[in-house]
Amino acid sequence: MTDSCRSQSGAPHVAAEGTAAARRRSESRTGRRAAAAGTTKMANQEEAEIQISELDLLSSMFPYEEEFAVTDQLALAELKHYVENESAEVPSSKVQFTLNVKKEMPNASMVEFSMACALPFKYPTVLPEITVRSSLLSRSQQILLNSDLKAYLMQNFSGEPCMLSAREWVKDHAAGYIDKDLSSFSVTASDATKSEVTVFTRLWIYSHHIYNKQKRKNIIDWAKELSLSGFCMPGKPGVVCVEGLQSSCEEFWSRVRRLTWKRILIRHREDVSLEGGGHAEIQKQRKFPTLEEKCFDAHGARGNHMDLGQLYNFLEEKGCADIFQMYFGVEGHSRS
Repeated sequence: MTDSCRSQSGAPHVAAEGTAAARRRSESRTGRRAAAAGTTKMANQEEAEIQISELDLLSSMFPYEEEFAVTDQLALAELKHYVENESAEVPSSKVQFTLNVKKEMPNASMVEFSMACALPFKYPTVLPEITVRSSLLSRSQQILLNSDLKAYLMQNFSGEPCMLSAREWVKDHAAGYIDKDLSSFSVTASDATKSEVTVFTRLWIYSHHIYNKQKRKNIIDWAKELSLSGFCMPGKPGVVCVEGLQSSCEEFWSRVRRLTWKRILIRHREDVSLEGGGHAEIQKQRKFPTLEEKCFDAHGARGNHMDLGQLYNFLEEKGCADIFQMYFGVEGHSRS
């Protein structure tokens, strides 16, 4: 056999070896990516389990709502679902809650401090978000108190659960800031704004149906009163979206849920932290200019069913197409 024949007959063998080697490298990379993803998932679940354990502990130690209250039950439900189901997606919202601390002053009066808390999904790898407030604190006293609390947590509890320790620190030290002379501690308006975090919230509310004209009027009037934008789709099912300041969204939800409904719930919640969030930053986050009622080619025996294809087109135009599947369990499709 000539060299040229040997070269030609060996080519397929060399090519096969090259293909096999490439396949092994590809499988190795895929395996490493899968292992990395598995490790990340495991770490995320461990963090989520730690959060749930700490929240359970807080609930058992402070059983009364005036002491401890979870303000976002949907986020807590998502967190528990994530821990209990390996295939569950990462929760979309942080668990938010309040801890109230009462402290007796030297003059025998009681002062209350409210701790507004949020647990980032990576907590306790990262610090919790805590803002301490009291009607007796001046703006500069409150800023200094929160700054000192954060410094204390950074120095002592990096990577460890710390909510109980944070509460104890507030109980032991917060009262001392009420009479603190801050004449040498100057806080400019810009510093004060930077230290306060504004949260922009968007709530996606699902109702079994929305027919009642007074309820529909309430939804529009309350949204206007609270400076919320969004839309309301009456009929069966009913869809309401409101967006704006977190406190305003929560006030809206508090009012709406007290009305009589066959079924109503928050299907999805979005929270965006805006450092020093002024009016302009809040407006940038909005997807809707105002809140208005939207009807999409009502049909059916009672004219109470909307064209969901048109609803999907509307959501897609607003950059919210992924919400459709959260509501209806199927992917939406555009209609020309």
